Amino acid sequence: MNRRPAAGRRTAAARYAGPLHDDRRRTFPPLAPREAPDGRFAATWWGNAWVEALEDTALDAARLARGKAYAGRGHVDAITVTPGRVVAYVHGSRARPYRTEIRLRTLGDDDWERFLDEAAARPDHIAALLDKDVPHALEAVTGLLPAPGDLIPDCSCPDDGYPCKHAAALCYQSARLLDEDPFVLFLMRGRGEQEILAALTHRNAARSAAEASTGTSLMPTVPARLVLETAPGGAGTRALPTLPPPLSVPTRPGRPPVHPPDPDAPDPLALDLLATEAASRAHTFLVTGHDPVAALTPWQDAVRLAAAHPGSGLTASTRALYRDLAYALDRTPTDLARAVAAWRQGGLAGLAVLEEPWDPPAGPFDRARPALLAADYPSFRPWRNRLSTRTLQLRLGRDGLWYGYESDADREDWWPRGTPDPDPVGALTDLLGL
Repeated sequence: MNRRPAAGRRTAAARYAGPLHDDRRRTFPPLAPREAPDGRFAATWWGNAWVEALEDTALDAARLARGKAYAGRGHVDAITVTPGRVVAYVHGSRARPYRTEIRLRTLGDDDWERFLDEAAARPDHIAALLDKDVPHALEAVTGLLPAPGDLIPDCSCPDDGYPCKHAAALCYQSARLLDEDPFVLFLMRGRGEQEILAALTHRNAARSAAEASTGTSLMPTVPARLVLETAPGGAGTRALPTLPPPLSVPTRPGRPPVHPPDPDAPDPLALDLLATEAASRAHTFLVTGHDPVAALTPWQDAVRLAAAHPGSGLTASTRALYRDLAYALDRTPTDLARAVAAWRQGGLAGLAVLEEPWDPPAGPFDRARPALLAADYPSFRPWRNRLSTRTLQLRLGRDGLWYGYESDADREDWWPRGTPDPDPVGALTDLLGL
């Protein structure tokens, strides 16, 4: 049978049912011309893996660019996919189109067994595949995703490029097919959709039968009838069965799904950042019983989010993130960048050192200046919890650590730098890189 695709995803690739008697040959009508606004032809992680395998193998970036333009203008005719082969006619500068194909290795029986075992291991994996999605856990199956050099192009044109622009166009259009239906990738690797679903159904049925025969299941449960029945025992009370123990906590937070770019949807980077953050926060709460974010102010939480972003201020995505977070809290991107530096230096305590001058009691602060002079460091002038020269500054935190800061001469534009240290001489030595 042919399963209906998920709502909102019935494109040209999904509308084509194909012959029912042949599960190992699918032909897709020509895809409509489309210029990707960001230059990317794939939105899913498996579609991007296909494109990366093409681009990492290509010997000529100019041919790739022309192939992408051909694909965007709809120069690729109907695409036929069979195990190990993708074929289409591609229109070039001549009146007659060229026959173009991409060959790739099919998986062996052992590889397919590993794939099916992994896919059937969890119900959510099967549900994702039925919804035309590929769980990231299946990424580890050897040989499923194309690697550099795995896609072998061939074309009837006289161009000896590797690949020529016609083969590149076919690859880019194929990525659109993979986005819509990952079973196209499985067919390229040797097995059709119905064959895979039948194998998964068989495994699922065998697992259920084994559990029923042994009285065990993958997950401890309480039958609903036992919960709903009223047991004898006095005054209409309900004797409920003991609940099963809680599920074990996973070793690490889950990974969010890929959010394809959509002009009417929120920023994919922001969605990915928030989804990753929610998963990490939930995992910490499950493990420790403590929510690490609940007590933070909106500003502190924004600094924490920006500090966790794995980039530098020179990347476009990081600049956009800093701009949007700062604007939402009526701060400047420079304010946020300085606060991020403080957070990375010492977490919430480091941010407090940046923003909250205070009057320390007599003791460690008073002993700091003589210790610095004894170590032949320049004379520091005190102000509240700070010791400063024209370009260097040490700040005593409420946690008893000294935090290093640096500024251009006479600018009073202090930026956190170095590692906090309980010894002011040690903090200054780290700040100076000695």
